[in-house]
Amino acid sequence: MSPSRPFDAERALRLAQRTFEIEARALLGLAARQGAGFGRAVQAMLNCRGRVVVMGMGKSGHVGRKTAATLASTGTPAFFVHPAEASHGDLGMVMSGDVVLAISNSGESDELAAILPAMRRLGVTLVVMTAQPESTLARHADMVLSSAVDEEACPLNLAPTASTTAQMALGDALAVALLDARGFREEDFARSHPGGALGRKLLMHVRDLMRSGDAVPRVAPDASFNELLREMTGKGLGFTAVADAEGRPIGIFTDGDLRRLIERGADLRALSASDVMHRSPRLVRADALAVDAAGVMEQHRITSVLVVDEAGRLVGALNSNDLMRAKVI
Repeated sequence: MSPSRPFDAERALRLAQRTFEIEARALLGLAARQGAGFGRAVQAMLNCRGRVVVMGMGKSGHVGRKTAATLASTGTPAFFVHPAEASHGDLGMVMSGDVVLAISNSGESDELAAILPAMRRLGVTLVVMTAQPESTLARHADMVLSSAVDEEACPLNLAPTASTTAQMALGDALAVALLDARGFREEDFARSHPGGALGRKLLMHVRDLMRSGDAVPRVAPDASFNELLREMTGKGLGFTAVADAEGRPIGIFTDGDLRRLIERGADLRALSASDVMHRSPRLVRADALAVDAAGVMEQHRITSVLVVDEAGRLVGALNSNDLMRAKVI
C-alpha cells in the first residue's frame, strides 16, 4: 500500500508523542481497575501445585509468551500453550492442579472458548485477563483481571496498542507480586539466568576460573632470585607465590616488586625468595564467589590473588584478566 500523503516527520513525532500519552494513561487507569480479584489470582498462583499455563491468541498470545517467560524466570513455574494447538493435543500439557491464565482482550476468543469444557474437566483454576468482564471467558473464570483501556493508540482505534501494553503491564504486576510473596532474591534470579551478567556474578566461583596445578607459579622461601624470576616469567602471570613446606602461601613477588628492586639498585644475585617477597599476600578461598575475589582486588588495588583450600594450602591463582574473560568484571 503506497502512502496517501508525502511523509511528514513532524506528524510522525506528534503521533509518537500521542501514543506515549495514551499508553501512559492506559497504565494509570489499569491500577484503578484492579481489586480483590488480583490478590486472589496471585494467591492461586502462589498455592498452585502444578504450573501456571498461559494462553492467548494473536497479539494476546505474544503477550502471553512474554508473561510466561517472566513468571518462569522469577520463581513461578510457567509456560505458554497455544490455544489452537491445545485443541489438537497440546491440552495434554495441562494437568489437574494447574492455574491457567487466559489472555483475551475481547474475552470471546473462539480457540479459548472451545477448550473451556475440557479445562473444567481437568479441574484447573482459570484466571482470565480481559477488557470485557461480561464476556464468555470472564463468565467461566474463577478470577477476572481487567485489562480494559479507554482507547487504543492506533489513530483508527483498531490495532491492539494500548490494550497490549496494559496486558503486558498486568502480567508484569502478577510476576512482581509473586516474586515478592515467594521471597525471591538475587541469588534465585541468578540460578534461572546462569548465562546472564548477574548469573556470572552470583554463581561463578573462584575454582571455576583459577589457574591450578603446574600453571600456578610458586617457589620455596629459600629459592634463589634466578629461580624465582624463571618461575614468574615462565608462568606468565606477572607474579609468583612463595609457599612453605606444607604448601601454605607465605608471600608473593610481582613484576612491580622487581621494578622497584631494580630502581633501588639492589644486588639481585644475592637475594632469595624470602628476602624479596611481599609477606601476608591477599588470599581467597577456592569456594568463594568470583565476584568476591574481584572485590578483594579492587579494595586493595591489586591485579592478582592467591587461592587456597579450606586448610590454607595454595591451590590456585587468579588475576583480573581471568575475571574479565569470564565477564565477571
